[in-house]
Amino acid sequence: MIFDLKMIREFYKNYPAAVDAAKAKLKRPLTLSEKILYAHLHPDSELSGQEYKRGSDYVFFQVDRVAMQDATAQMALLQFMTCGRKKVAVPSTVHCDHLITAQVGAEKDMAVALDKNSEVFAFLSSVSQKYGIGFWKPGAGIIHQIVLENYAFPGGMMIGTDSHTVNAGGLGMLAIGVGGADAVDAMSGMGWELQMPKLIGVHLTGKLRGWASPKDVILKVAGILTVKGGTGAIVEYFGKGAQSVSATGKGTICNMGAEIGATTSTFGYDKSMFRYLKATGRNKVALLCNKIAPYLTGDPECYANPEKYFDQVIEIDLSKLEPHINGPFTPDLAWPLSKFAAAVKKNKYPAQLEVGLIGSCTNSSYEDLTRAASVARQAREKNLEVKAEFTITPGSEQIRFTAERDGLLKEFEDIGGVVLANACGPCIGQWARHIDDKNRPNSIMTSFNRNFTGRNDGNPNTHAFVASPEIVTAFAIAGDLTFNPKKGTLVNRKGQTVKLNPPKGIELPKKGFAVQDAGYIAPAKGGVKILVDKKSDRLQLLKPFVPIANAELQGMRVLIKAKGKCTTDHISMAGPWLNYRGHLENISNNCYIGATNAFNGERNKVLNIETSQYMEVPASARVYQKKGIGTIIFGEDNLGEGSSREHAAMEPRYLGVKAVVVKSFARIHQTNLKKQGMLALTFANPADYDKVRQDDRVSILGFEQFAPGKPLQIRLDHADGTSDIFDALHTYNAQQIGWVRAGSALNKIRTDLGVR
Repeated sequence: MIFDLKMIREFYKNYPAAVDAAKAKLKRPLTLSEKILYAHLHPDSELSGQEYKRGSDYVFFQVDRVAMQDATAQMALLQFMTCGRKKVAVPSTVHCDHLITAQVGAEKDMAVALDKNSEVFAFLSSVSQKYGIGFWKPGAGIIHQIVLENYAFPGGMMIGTDSHTVNAGGLGMLAIGVGGADAVDAMSGMGWELQMPKLIGVHLTGKLRGWASPKDVILKVAGILTVKGGTGAIVEYFGKGAQSVSATGKGTICNMGAEIGATTSTFGYDKSMFRYLKATGRNKVALLCNKIAPYLTGDPECYANPEKYFDQVIEIDLSKLEPHINGPFTPDLAWPLSKFAAAVKKNKYPAQLEVGLIGSCTNSSYEDLTRAASVARQAREKNLEVKAEFTITPGSEQIRFTAERDGLLKEFEDIGGVVLANACGPCIGQWARHIDDKNRPNSIMTSFNRNFTGRNDGNPNTHAFVASPEIVTAFAIAGDLTFNPKKGTLVNRKGQTVKLNPPKGIELPKKGFAVQDAGYIAPAKGGVKILVDKKSDRLQLLKPFVPIANAELQGMRVLIKAKGKCTTDHISMAGPWLNYRGHLENISNNCYIGATNAFNGERNKVLNIETSQYMEVPASARVYQKKGIGTIIFGEDNLGEGSSREHAAMEPRYLGVKAVVVKSFARIHQTNLKKQGMLALTFANPADYDKVRQDDRVSILGFEQFAPGKPLQIRLDHADGTSDIFDALHTYNAQQIGWVRAGSALNKIRTDLGVR
């Protein structure tokens, strides 16, 4: 079945003319990213001849589709239900992949999840049925793998309520992670706004060899750019090396672009994409692509002289690329395999590997599984056994079914591996970790994408390392982080010394993909009722936020001054808190509980000036809120890095926080704060962060004259009678200021659609 074929045909019919028109107006060649961006301009941002400035101009786009996963879809759809539309304006889907906890194995875990989350799954299914949204039921697979297999198409533009939506760049899309409010914009027919991204070109030459894999490309890039080096930019890969990578390998590279803060990543259309489209039953789409292939990649001049067309260029020779292992605690701490053992010893990382985990949305393709299975097969043949716990997470039911048919899953099970449900599971903390002490230092290695402190198992002392599936498999067999699978030897059950050979993979199944029940449910034609129990502790209908008044910005209290890395996992944790993603009041009880308080170095312990007691962050916020006292949050660099969860913005808004002031923001989180009608500001002088005291009265000056490009001011009235005043910058344009004045972007949408 080909989804949205009519829409795709119409798109390809008009796309070349749109690209040609943009080239004519700009009078220069275009990169692939620019072709897609300019071909998707919304009428509100029609190109009049002046080129949009990268990194500064805000532009409205008309996206082709929207995808939502179950944890974020709850809040997105609760918002959409209030906007007044009878159907979504663009093709949209919901995927149930986040609410399944990995405990003992796929079958039992699925049964538990279906029982535990029946209320939420029923809600999502009914809303999807009612509003014309495609629904992928629990067990169907992870959103990004499903999108790559069924919906992604070269040259298209989509948004998704998950930061790893960027995975679809493996099929030449611009796929961008957003908050739920952005999804509501698109689903309600409004233009979707984005600051025109900068462009980073990555020129790949050579060809991957031996143990090196596509995962190592992005692990290398992460080490170069760091977790914020891609912020506000699209990463476009090109060159003969790029063409040598499979479509699913390209997806892996794009997927982890989220870990460098990139808006998205993409590749030009090539033969590997043609092969993948055909293999996944989309031959008609592949043939349409072939007819306009030059439009689905960057112009040759851009790739011949990349420094002229990209803001930054990185060169990587795949033939010389080493396997990498990144971590712990951050995905940009990149160690080449040859230097990893020394790093383990020097930094005193726990050398025993306790768990190896492969799969996830990042690395669960057929090719990934065949390469890892070839290592597992060697272990069985050479009388080796896994020394670490070993789990396998298929990305979709189609992948799982095909892998089981071809004997791949048995290869893993034969050496002690446990196959988990087709869901996110351990990658997002939905994992019942088997460990004797949940706080002791230990090491795990995954083929996932993110390894922030406590993300996988809630233990701040778990050293999580990220590598390719085949490297993880090799280390799980060894159980030792000082092992080097390229050079090291192992002693088998017979006492013999053996060595692992480089993995061998198969790009696409020789017998084709197969599946009995992919898990898709089409929208109903009518008669669907949505019921939300008022007594539910998991679902709660929303009430519009009230606009911030100038008086509320005077004499505010500091809720928390966050120190160091503060991701959306710190601001709104996942794990067990996923239960409350559809209940704003309840989930607000995890607001900033993972952030480190700069005044005492502790988490979830802040001084409440009204009570003169140390309290948990949400409890302190509620005290101020009941007394009618506004609150403000301060932070350091790249605040809101990581997942796209808008709860990290909605929770402080719900608890009475009026503004968040930091040294710098991660893109999605800054947008989410704006969408919820809050002030997202940055220090004009980062050193002003040090002036903030925990007992300050904080006022924001100039709000009544709030205007694009005009700084606001912050006054700190200290308890000793002294004061400090400094500038706070912002990036709000006129439309975004309208969101603040209305109370939220959703309030503005309702007004524009005439809904009361």
